[in-house]
Amino acid sequence: MTTEPASATGYWEPLWAQGRRYRKVDPAESRLLENHLGAGRDRPALDLGCGDGSLTRGLTQLGYSSTGIDCSPSAMALATDHGDAAGRPVWVCMDITTDDLNILPDPAYAVITCRLVYRWISDKAAFLDRVRHLLAPGGTFWVVTEIAGRRSPTDPLQHLGITPAQAEILTAGWSTVRTADLDVLRCYALRP
Repeated sequence: MTTEPASATGYWEPLWAQGRRYRKVDPAESRLLENHLGAGRDRPALDLGCGDGSLTRGLTQLGYSSTGIDCSPSAMALATDHGDAAGRPVWVCMDITTDDLNILPDPAYAVITCRLVYRWISDKAAFLDRVRHLLAPGGTFWVVTEIAGRRSPTDPLQHLGITPAQAEILTAGWSTVRTADLDVLRCYALRP
């Protein structure tokens, strides 16, 4: 019998520590991100579940004052090990679902990204409330997630997609919902 870890850190830390790596941001996804978010103009951006920090660094390259957070100390070590130049991102090891949001460097963010993380959040409604609390007026919540049914039934990863009900929870209550598809992924640009 397998038991679930008591926390997100208990689940993710062993995976990162053992060398597990996840889908890289490709040029098509980078273009979509840039098209939907535009130039940063030094506005604050927050990358939730930043992993090795590649998307956080991409936000910095777009001109955002970026903060990457992850609950895994091993992921944070990878993110900080890139020798970023001036204007580098800020890295914070925390669990976005449970930790005090006041430890973040900014009270509100023009952009909040959530790449390949939403599917793993247990209490999606509470998570979205926390995101809305952190999102600046007129800001964008950028979510990249896999959609159920896009992989073949024999693919061992076919269970990774979110269901239509989970997508409905994600998109409910936003004044603007824009989507773009990339193979098995869907990108959401959500605005209050």
